[in-house]
Amino acid sequence: MTTAPALTGTYLWNPTPRLCIAVHGLPGPQGSKTAVGQRRSRKTGKLVTVMKESSAKVKPWREKVQAAIEQAIATGAAEPLTGPVYAHITFTLPKPVGAPKRRRTYPAVKPDVDKLERSTYDAITSARAWQDDGSVIENHSRKVYPGEHPDALDQPGAVIRLYTLGEPR
Repeated sequence: MTTAPALTGTYLWNPTPRLCIAVHGLPGPQGSKTAVGQRRSRKTGKLVTVMKESSAKVKPWREKVQAAIEQAIATGAAEPLTGPVYAHITFTLPKPVGAPKRRRTYPAVKPDVDKLERSTYDAITSARAWQDDGSVIENHSRKVYPGEHPDALDQPGAVIRLYTLGEPR
Protein backbone atom coordinates (compact mmCIF):
# COMPACT_ATOMS: atom_id res chain seq x y z
CA MET A 1 0.00 0.00 0.00
CA THR A 2 2.83 2.42 -0.76
CA THR A 3 1.64 3.48 -4.19
CA ALA A 4 0.65 7.07 -4.90
CA PRO A 5 -3.09 7.63 -5.21
CA ALA A 6 -4.51 7.70 -8.71
CA LEU A 7 -6.52 10.84 -9.48
CA THR A 8 -8.85 9.15 -11.93
CA GLY A 9 -9.47 5.94 -13.80
CA THR A 10 -6.77 3.34 -14.22
CA TYR A 11 -3.83 5.67 -14.90
CA LEU A 12 -1.44 6.38 -12.07
CA TRP A 13 -1.19 10.18 -12.24
CA ASN A 14 1.23 12.11 -10.06
CA PRO A 15 -0.85 13.63 -7.24
CA THR A 16 0.78 17.04 -7.69
CA PRO A 17 0.21 18.96 -10.93
CA ARG A 18 3.32 19.71 -12.98
CA LEU A 19 1.72 22.96 -14.09
CA CYS A 20 -0.94 24.84 -12.11
CA ILE A 21 -2.00 28.36 -13.06
CA ALA A 22 -4.96 30.68 -12.73
CA VAL A 23 -5.73 32.83 -15.76
CA HIS A 24 -8.03 35.84 -15.43
CA GLY A 25 -10.04 36.96 -18.45
CA LEU A 26 -13.11 35.98 -20.41
CA PRO A 27 -12.67 32.43 -21.75
CA GLY A 28 -13.14 32.40 -25.51
CA PRO A 29 -14.54 29.38 -27.34
CA GLN A 30 -12.72 28.21 -30.44
CA GLY A 31 -14.82 26.37 -32.90
CA SER A 32 -16.94 27.68 -35.69
CA LYS A 33 -15.28 29.61 -38.47
CA THR A 34 -16.76 31.89 -41.11
CA ALA A 35 -15.62 32.16 -44.72
CA VAL A 36 -14.50 35.73 -45.45
CA GLY A 37 -13.27 35.40 -49.01
CA GLN A 38 -10.72 33.69 -51.20
CA ARG A 39 -7.08 34.14 -52.10
CA ARG A 40 -4.44 32.36 -54.16
CA SER A 41 -2.27 29.83 -52.37
CA ARG A 42 1.42 30.73 -52.46
CA LYS A 43 2.38 27.07 -52.78
CA THR A 44 -0.08 25.79 -55.38
CA GLY A 45 -1.49 28.94 -56.97
CA LYS A 46 -5.03 27.57 -56.49
CA LEU A 47 -7.88 29.54 -54.94
CA VAL A 48 -8.34 28.75 -51.25
CA THR A 49 -11.05 29.92 -48.88
CA VAL A 50 -9.96 32.33 -46.14
CA MET A 51 -11.56 31.46 -42.80
CA LYS A 52 -12.03 33.72 -39.78
CA GLU A 53 -12.74 32.69 -36.19
CA SER A 54 -16.40 33.48 -35.45
CA SER A 55 -15.74 34.52 -31.82
CA ALA A 56 -13.76 37.69 -31.15
CA LYS A 57 -13.02 36.37 -27.64
CA VAL A 58 -10.68 33.60 -28.83
CA LYS A 59 -7.55 35.63 -29.59
CA PRO A 60 -7.46 37.63 -26.31
CA TRP A 61 -8.14 34.46 -24.30
CA ARG A 62 -5.39 32.48 -26.03
CA GLU A 63 -2.94 35.36 -25.51
CA LYS A 64 -3.69 35.49 -21.75
CA VAL A 65 -3.32 31.74 -21.31
CA GLN A 66 -0.12 31.68 -23.33
CA ALA A 67 1.38 34.61 -21.38
CA ALA A 68 0.51 33.03 -18.00
CA ILE A 69 2.10 29.71 -18.95
CA GLU A 70 5.19 31.32 -20.45
CA GLN A 71 5.64 33.32 -17.25
CA ALA A 72 5.25 30.18 -15.09
CA ILE A 73 7.89 28.40 -17.19
CA ALA A 74 10.25 31.42 -17.20
CA THR A 75 10.09 31.80 -13.41
CA GLY A 76 10.69 28.09 -12.84
CA ALA A 77 7.22 27.51 -11.36
CA ALA A 78 6.62 24.97 -14.15
CA GLU A 79 8.50 23.23 -16.92
CA PRO A 80 7.49 21.84 -20.31
CA LEU A 81 5.71 18.49 -20.05
CA THR A 82 6.64 15.31 -21.85
CA GLY A 83 4.67 12.12 -22.19
CA PRO A 84 0.99 11.55 -21.48
CA VAL A 85 -0.91 14.40 -19.79
CA TYR A 86 -4.06 14.66 -17.69
CA ALA A 87 -5.65 18.11 -18.10
CA HIS A 88 -7.97 19.38 -15.36
CA ILE A 89 -9.53 22.78 -16.15
CA THR A 90 -12.17 24.80 -14.34
CA PHE A 91 -13.58 27.64 -16.44
CA THR A 92 -15.22 30.45 -14.45
CA LEU A 93 -17.76 32.27 -16.60
CA PRO A 94 -19.55 35.55 -15.82
CA LYS A 95 -22.86 34.93 -14.09
CA PRO A 96 -25.80 36.34 -16.05
CA VAL A 97 -27.39 39.45 -14.57
CA GLY A 98 -30.81 37.79 -14.45
CA ALA A 99 -29.58 34.65 -12.64
CA PRO A 100 -30.72 34.05 -9.04
CA LYS A 101 -28.34 35.62 -6.52
CA ARG A 102 -29.06 33.45 -3.49
CA ARG A 103 -28.97 29.97 -4.93
CA ARG A 104 -26.52 28.03 -6.99
CA THR A 105 -27.04 28.06 -10.73
CA TYR A 106 -25.33 26.04 -13.42
CA PRO A 107 -23.84 27.41 -16.65
CA ALA A 108 -25.65 24.91 -18.88
CA VAL A 109 -25.50 27.42 -21.72
CA LYS A 110 -23.04 28.44 -24.43
CA PRO A 111 -20.09 28.45 -24.78
CA ASP A 112 -19.58 24.70 -25.10
CA VAL A 113 -16.95 23.32 -22.75
CA ASP A 114 -15.24 21.44 -25.60
CA LYS A 115 -14.78 24.69 -27.55
CA LEU A 116 -13.32 26.35 -24.44
CA GLU A 117 -10.94 23.40 -24.11
CA ARG A 118 -9.91 23.71 -27.75
CA SER A 119 -8.85 27.35 -27.47
CA THR A 120 -7.08 26.71 -24.16
CA TYR A 121 -5.23 23.64 -25.47
CA ASP A 122 -4.03 25.62 -28.49
CA ALA A 123 -2.72 28.36 -26.19
CA ILE A 124 -0.91 25.76 -24.07
CA THR A 125 0.68 24.38 -27.24
CA SER A 126 1.70 27.88 -28.37
CA ALA A 127 3.33 28.45 -24.96
CA ARG A 128 5.30 25.24 -25.49
CA ALA A 129 4.10 23.68 -22.25
CA TRP A 130 3.70 20.43 -24.18
CA GLN A 131 4.65 19.21 -27.63
CA ASP A 132 1.05 18.98 -28.84
CA ASP A 133 -2.42 18.67 -27.33
CA GLY A 134 -2.42 15.10 -28.66
CA SER A 135 -0.45 14.23 -25.50
CA VAL A 136 -3.64 14.70 -23.44
CA ILE A 137 -4.94 11.18 -22.82
CA GLU A 138 -7.40 12.08 -20.08
CA ASN A 139 -9.15 15.31 -19.14
CA HIS A 140 -11.77 16.85 -16.94
CA SER A 141 -13.21 20.27 -17.64
CA ARG A 142 -16.07 22.12 -16.02
CA LYS A 143 -17.86 25.46 -16.31
CA VAL A 144 -18.79 27.30 -13.11
CA TYR A 145 -19.89 30.72 -11.96
CA PRO A 146 -17.84 32.80 -9.49
CA GLY A 147 -18.16 31.57 -5.92
CA GLU A 148 -20.27 28.54 -6.82
CA HIS A 149 -17.56 25.86 -6.79
CA PRO A 150 -14.37 25.33 -4.74
CA ASP A 151 -12.22 25.81 -7.87
CA ALA A 152 -14.15 28.87 -9.10
CA LEU A 153 -12.25 32.12 -9.42
CA ASP A 154 -13.77 35.36 -8.12
CA GLN A 155 -13.93 36.67 -11.71
CA PRO A 156 -14.02 35.07 -15.19
CA GLY A 157 -11.01 32.97 -16.11
CA ALA A 158 -9.72 29.44 -15.61
CA VAL A 159 -7.72 27.29 -13.25
CA ILE A 160 -5.53 24.98 -15.34
CA ARG A 161 -3.84 21.94 -13.81
CA LEU A 162 -1.72 19.59 -15.90
CA TYR A 163 -0.58 16.25 -14.49
CA THR A 164 1.89 13.68 -15.77
CA LEU A 165 2.09 9.96 -15.14
CA GLY A 166 3.78 8.76 -11.96
CA GLU A 167 6.50 6.19 -11.77
CA PRO A 168 5.25 2.60 -11.91
CA ARG A 169 5.86 0.73 -8.67
